[in-house]
Amino acid sequence: MSDLRAQAEDWLAQDPDPDTRAELRAILDAGDERALAARFGSRLEFGTAGLRGELGAGPNRMNRVTVMRAAAGLAARLPRGGRVIIGFDARHGSRRFADDTAAVLGGAGLRPEVFAEPVPTPVLARFVRAHADVVAGVMVTASHNPPRDNGYKVYWADGSQIVPPLDAEISAAIDAVGRVDELPLAGSWTVHRDTGDYVDAVSSLRLGDPGDLSIVYTPMHGVGRDVLLEVFERAGFPAPAVVPEQADPDPDFPTVAFPNPEEPGALDRALAFAGALPGGRRADLVIANDPDADRCAVAVPADGGWRVLTGDELGGLLAEHVLRHTSGDDRLVATTIVSSSLLRSIAAKHGVRFAETLTGFKWIMKAGGPPMGSGESSRHGRPARLVFGYEEAIGYSVGDDRGVPVNDKDGIGAALAAAALAAAARRDGRTLLDLLDDQAREHGLHATSQLSIRVQDLSLITSALGRLRAEPPARLGGRAVERFDDLSQGVDGLPPTDGVRFRLAGNARVVVRPSGTEPKLKCYLEVVHPVDDDIAKVRARAAADLDALRADLSAALR
Repeated sequence: MSDLRAQAEDWLAQDPDPDTRAELRAILDAGDERALAARFGSRLEFGTAGLRGELGAGPNRMNRVTVMRAAAGLAARLPRGGRVIIGFDARHGSRRFADDTAAVLGGAGLRPEVFAEPVPTPVLARFVRAHADVVAGVMVTASHNPPRDNGYKVYWADGSQIVPPLDAEISAAIDAVGRVDELPLAGSWTVHRDTGDYVDAVSSLRLGDPGDLSIVYTPMHGVGRDVLLEVFERAGFPAPAVVPEQADPDPDFPTVAFPNPEEPGALDRALAFAGALPGGRRADLVIANDPDADRCAVAVPADGGWRVLTGDELGGLLAEHVLRHTSGDDRLVATTIVSSSLLRSIAAKHGVRFAETLTGFKWIMKAGGPPMGSGESSRHGRPARLVFGYEEAIGYSVGDDRGVPVNDKDGIGAALAAAALAAAARRDGRTLLDLLDDQAREHGLHATSQLSIRVQDLSLITSALGRLRAEPPARLGGRAVERFDDLSQGVDGLPPTDGVRFRLAGNARVVVRPSGTEPKLKCYLEVVHPVDDDIAKVRARAAADLDALRADLSAALR
């Protein structure tokens, strides 16, 4: 423990933040060894998702020292004189972290620019891609994490998140950084005030005509509202009604227990508002973004209440919509190994290319390059044109015949596409639920679900995966395991990743992996049923199958 105290004293001596200095001094004075070990016993790892963690003092927390070290490591990997754009959301500390990043990058001989106000993550990603002289971008955000967290995402010159080995190179450069109070710092930098690159690109998506839908929208106390309303107006769509209590950015997210539209209860206020609009009307569509607006959730009226579409359901519907509004056999659609296999079938129907990637949008955005995994990202020597990519965790990149406008997931572009899709369905006398049934009849019902196990001790995730690798179950959910893949060894031409996959008899699949952003073990379940009977009965059978898989997997992971 004396070594941890020495590390803490060294940290105190260089920390420029009076709040974290006071926190750490109180821990030292109280002799709180557990709190000290939690902050100095390990450190936040800089990986392909950058940094993300709880705010506080020490290398295992997000704070100004951690951010300045990350900026110095990034600067070491960038060409001197390069232009770097920095965005930030409305979370606690985000603006300060953005300014610290600019000071360090400027002191290292780069040309930093910081957005004047909080912006959605896809705005930052689009700016990097749209300007040829921008060598990198930084987004200070923890996306949908709890209020106590913050994070740090790095984008390379193509506007997509970094992938190996670049993340390891930056991490090594961070490790080589000395004391932050000895870093040269710039006293000023350019302030950027224009979101026009993004608004122009997304509002001009050619995905159908606006309708007369009544739409309710929640930014979930995040930064998406103003940009989304501008995009809808520029695209000619009616302005959504914004949930009043969740309209303004608030880093404490006071009306939701967890600011993630996927979480149970997160949409309750939006659904209540949508069910009681002025004049006794009810909305036709509910759209939610997460706090940095890179994810999108959709709910529709159903049986007197509301049905929230899963990420896979909306992904399949948006894919068909995009492919109906685009042309060319060079089109590519891409998804991840944990998302529904439905997209492969949709791609085959439309005669377009398909790619399956590792989890995360950083990989989806690379799918248009050299062939990877089990996809067909290029053939006959012709480059693929990515028009749609999605992951089951409500992340979508929606494009048109010009390709995708943002090289990352984009919750505002997805919201616009969902509105266009719903308007087109209504003109045909259909609903999104009708379209889901149509897809199931044509491609089979691809039913998906998840099992998430949140832990306090990350070693529990490692040990659970170790048990599955050492003794894979022979049956899950009453189905024989026909194939077991240890994803850490690399399968189907994909790079190695931590996780395992089970292929089951009767066209079912299970993937187990650690979350990349939260202390969770995540299990992804899929069963596929042909629809040769009443579709409600098929859905009930599929739900029972998923329940059986979930029960067996829970037992196997104990």
